[in-house]
Amino acid sequence: MTGQPVRPHPPAASRTPGPSRAGRSRRRLRLTGVLVASLVVGGALTVPTAWADDAPPTPAELLARCDNGTRKCVFHPDGPPVKVAGPTRKVGDEDYNCTALAQRSGIGWSDTTEESNSLGLSMTVGVGWEGVFSASVTTSFEHSWKHAVTESSTTFVDIRPGHVGWVTRTPDLQRVSGTYELIFKNRFHGHRYWYVPFEVTGPLDTSTMAQRTRPMTGAEQAEHC
Repeated sequence: MTGQPVRPHPPAASRTPGPSRAGRSRRRLRLTGVLVASLVVGGALTVPTAWADDAPPTPAELLARCDNGTRKCVFHPDGPPVKVAGPTRKVGDEDYNCTALAQRSGIGWSDTTEESNSLGLSMTVGVGWEGVFSASVTTSFEHSWKHAVTESSTTFVDIRPGHVGWVTRTPDLQRVSGTYELIFKNRFHGHRYWYVPFEVTGPLDTSTMAQRTRPMTGAEQAEHC
């Protein structure tokens, strides 16, 4: 969900017929005079304000204005959080069994899982739109939203002679999709209503651990044994 922000079209009833051909000609003459007058001011090239605002704001620009010039900024979830598995990665150090007997090794580790979103933005505590998102999820589903979870422990791995052992962790995540609705007090880039599609994934307090072993390579035996 990484598309551009969406703004609603004006209702059909609010559209009025365009001016006559003669009126359009007079309007073009007036616009030409304004454009020529605005092109050079003190030797510097300028652009009329109405033209400078033609480019729509980026989703990041819109969300930065949440509770900062908006009359309303609300996140509307499409549905409840969905539990998904995060990426599996190695945690802690590897341990090498250079003895002739099987060994049980305790591998200490610590791992932090942080949230991510479809816009690649950093969600910092205290920023308006981040607070709106957390409050919306908590209120809608009575389920708090965490920005980061750190888990630390010691996992015991049985390692055969001539083998190396390590630990992997797969964090549990929750994913929420929805839309930010922003209503500005004054027109922003020519419009008061803007909508930003948004999807974010955050950590839960649970994870799945696994113990892994494999035979050491010749280089590893030479280095560690």
